[in-house]
Amino acid sequence: MPELYDHLLQLNESDLYPFHMPGHKRNVKAGVIKDISKIDITEIDGFDNLHDAHGIIAAAQIRANRLYGADETFFLVNGSSCGVLAAVSAVMNQGDCILAARASHKSFYHAAYLKHLRLKYLDSGNVQGYEFPDAVTAKEIEKKLDSAVRAVFITSPTYEGIPADIAEIAEVVHSYGIPLIVDEAHGAHFGFTPEVPDSAVHQGADLVIHSVHKTLPSMTQTALLHVQGKLVNRERLRRYLRIYQSSSPSYVFMASIDLCMEMLEKNRKDWFGKLIKYHDFLCRQTDGCGHLHIPDESVIPDPCKIVIAIPDHSITGQELYEVLREKYHLQMEMAGAYHVLAIISGNDTEEGIRRLADAVNEIDASVSTQNVQKHMEVIKIQQSRSERPDRSGNRSERPEESGSRTDQSGGSTEEQTDQITENADDTAMSLYRAWDAETELIPIENAVGRTAGEFINLYPPGTPLIVPGERFERKLLQQLQIYIDNGMNLQGIETDQNKDSLVTVIRETEDKG
Repeated sequence: MPELYDHLLQLNESDLYPFHMPGHKRNVKAGVIKDISKIDITEIDGFDNLHDAHGIIAAAQIRANRLYGADETFFLVNGSSCGVLAAVSAVMNQGDCILAARASHKSFYHAAYLKHLRLKYLDSGNVQGYEFPDAVTAKEIEKKLDSAVRAVFITSPTYEGIPADIAEIAEVVHSYGIPLIVDEAHGAHFGFTPEVPDSAVHQGADLVIHSVHKTLPSMTQTALLHVQGKLVNRERLRRYLRIYQSSSPSYVFMASIDLCMEMLEKNRKDWFGKLIKYHDFLCRQTDGCGHLHIPDESVIPDPCKIVIAIPDHSITGQELYEVLREKYHLQMEMAGAYHVLAIISGNDTEEGIRRLADAVNEIDASVSTQNVQKHMEVIKIQQSRSERPDRSGNRSERPEESGSRTDQSGGSTEEQTDQITENADDTAMSLYRAWDAETELIPIENAVGRTAGEFINLYPPGTPLIVPGERFERKLLQQLQIYIDNGMNLQGIETDQNKDSLVTVIRETEDKG
């Protein structure tokens, strides 16, 4: 049993009375948290301190580091968002320029806002034949890099499970002498078996963020931050971790991370074996569908991600999502324009996996080909403000039904922060100025040419369709209306008493566009 969790249980069984926080006092009768209150404590003698770890927390972090192989690993109790904030803040000075994928998590934009960063965007395009984003490439990064860029930030794998070639990207980025930050939140299980993609830690990234709760058995809000190499100031990183992490870190969360690391140490062969079996079963059992399609590992190398695509647009992703939830009682992770995403793991059950396969087959059989005409007005998810062709390449053959798989292995001035980057022609002002400006709500049909004062994103995954400071174009507004009409989960849109859609814009007196 992990030392941290074992110590917490021993404390609970002792007669040491808690005249300290938290208020439930480890009382097993304390309401709905009675099952976890017995191990929920604060920093008391003998239990170390996350912000100055030298005892059992330090040992637990070292245990995690041994598994992932970085120079140093930190526990995060404020989720991957905290790790992104700390990583970006540690390597960027106020007003610096950062090169990043447009489809970055909102925590990246929060870091950019706080540090007044200039944003330069990477394009990824969509996966060929599908309507979800591809991974960024080293070629695209090399094309956009210049001497003004102080760091590169990418998300790998994508929400749908497509990893970037981190080794190639790291080589390009390091040739400029700057750090590479990889938001690998959805890839905490990477690198532990040849049947999943390799970890960004092993491929040379300087800072890597993992959400251990997304695919591994750990509590929500638990994550890891890994650092390696000489391009990151470690003391500065620790400072920002102290800023962005709670001063009362949850021992329940830390124990959960430690238990998760124990699983990876002792039981990962069984866990990954079940994951691969479940993934391949779903691909195999739905292979004969005519309208719905689950791409195999030749398209999506991450076996935790089951994308149910609708290539012929016979129904929308939102409609499929709702049918799966309401009729079959299967809660998906997210709905895209013409796909639905399910996340599976080695902790799923055969019964649950079979239910999903049966549901997909039943829905596919019930879809009328007449629906294809109904949805000819294509929903397009805008991932970038500029276009790039889809990646090319033929799909490889699916492995045999036996389940065999192939191996996959300088500071800037304040004034400079308002300069517009090369692929942001629709930007009127910097993110930090726009987000602090006076705003007003106006009907969506009146927003053409106005400057956005708030993020608008589809959630999940929460990547922005428009960023504060960018101007609304007619094409984007029309697309937003399509999302609204199709009932998609669009954040940043308000509704008035007449149920009309409103967007937040900069007051014209402040808009210097």
